[in-house]
Amino acid sequence: MKRALILLAAFSLTTCASTGVIPKGNDTYTIEKEISRTFSGSPDDVKYDVYQEAANFCSIERQAVETIKLEVKPASGYFKPGKVFLEFRCK
Repeated sequence: MKRALILLAAFSLTTCASTGVIPKGNDTYTIEKEISRTFSGSPDDVKYDVYQEAANFCSIERQAVETIKLEVKPASGYFKPGKVFLEFRCK
């Protein structure tokens, strides 16, 4: 039982992990986060989380997020996660 709880906790942490802010070049950045129906919530919840992470990053320089590209792919089933991908710049 204890082993099952540890595996479940580890699985839940990996299924909703964000890449964090990754520099792409030319003052643009990306963030990607997986969507798991079981652990992440709805695609809108994950999209909000990604935008919040971008806003926190841009707020360091007192700037706002300018969206360059946004992709939302919903999860299909329990074993095929979806993702939210955001490409942005701080302006």
